[in-house]
Amino acid sequence: MQSATDRLEFIPPPAPGLLRALALALLAHALLLAALTWGVHWRREVATLSVEAELWSALPQEAAPAPVDVPLTPATQPVPAPLPEPAPVQVEPVKVDIAIEQEKLHLKKQKEKEQLEKKRQAAEDRERKKVELEKQRKQALLAKQEAQRIEAQRSDNLKRIAGLAGASGAPDARGTALKSSGPSGSYAGRISARIKPNIVFTEDVAGNPVAEVDVRLAPNGSILSRKLTQSSGIKSWDEAVLKAIDKTEKLPPDTDGAVPPLLTIGFRPKD
Repeated sequence: MQSATDRLEFIPPPAPGLLRALALALLAHALLLAALTWGVHWRREVATLSVEAELWSALPQEAAPAPVDVPLTPATQPVPAPLPEPAPVQVEPVKVDIAIEQEKLHLKKQKEKEQLEKKRQAAEDRERKKVELEKQRKQALLAKQEAQRIEAQRSDNLKRIAGLAGASGAPDARGTALKSSGPSGSYAGRISARIKPNIVFTEDVAGNPVAEVDVRLAPNGSILSRKLTQSSGIKSWDEAVLKAIDKTEKLPPDTDGAVPPLLTIGFRPKD
């Protein structure tokens, strides 16, 4: 007993205002229940309207008998009419539309192809005209050049004919110049006889190759320059020929006393 009393001493005191909170809760529930009851009752009430009317006519008429409900037997019950079957929906084939679209596409492609063909044909015509004009231009240029050549040849022939009266060639000469020019037949031998003693070459070579040299001369016969135009294939022979020309320094004039400005001389080691 003593232990129970000890436990009650440690129990927390009751919260103040518990009764008041309980009363407020009960009041709130009561108000909520009343509101719900009133709402249901308001929904169920039906407003009853009473209307009075007096019907009359100019002449007395007898009313028709009231209809009597006659129960229908199963045999006399009307059979409901069958519902009409829905008409099948006719789906129009789309093949016609596809064919039309294909025809349009074909016409479009054909039109584009015709346009491309026209453009190509126009380009070819332009190129053909261009080539034809170029050909005509070249032909006209060639004709002009040919005419100029013929005219120049005619003029030269007239000059040659006019100057034949003063020609100094032999009766059997076939040249067209008024006076023979160039070295005489013996001049080449005289030149070789002047240069060959100055050639120093002791090698034994196979064959007899030629080395050709262009020699430029002054009017007095002095050698201005020399140039190897065709090698003999033997370098030592070519160098020996060039050194001999440099050592000669001067060449004699021709029989007429003239010195040609340019000579082409060939040298062979076994001549």
